[in-house]
Amino acid sequence: MSDILKELTEILEARKNDSADQSYVASLYAKGLDKILEKVGEEATETIIAAKNGDREQIIGETADLWFHTMVMLADRGLCANDVLAELARRFGTSGHDEKASRSNKG
Repeated sequence: MSDILKELTEILEARKNDSADQSYVASLYAKGLDKILEKVGEEATETIIAAKNGDREQIIGETADLWFHTMVMLADRGLCANDVLAELARRFGTSGHDEKASRSNKG
């Protein structure tokens, strides 16, 4: 995991013990999963709009917001970026069509 993802993961874990009025992340945790998911959805929409607009800086900024809020969601669920990176590594070298088909066959 990159240093920034590792550091952010540690901070997100630490914020679970912070006061909601002193930390934005702690306030998200205090409001619960639905609020966290709302933020992920909001940031996903803003990322899509930024991509459609084609402004490089806006795309980067909105994607950073999306990744951040997704990491908050992962932390809330007891997961971290490393879990996602491990899944990406597992899939690496596998055709996207084959990987998707393997998920369809599990259900």
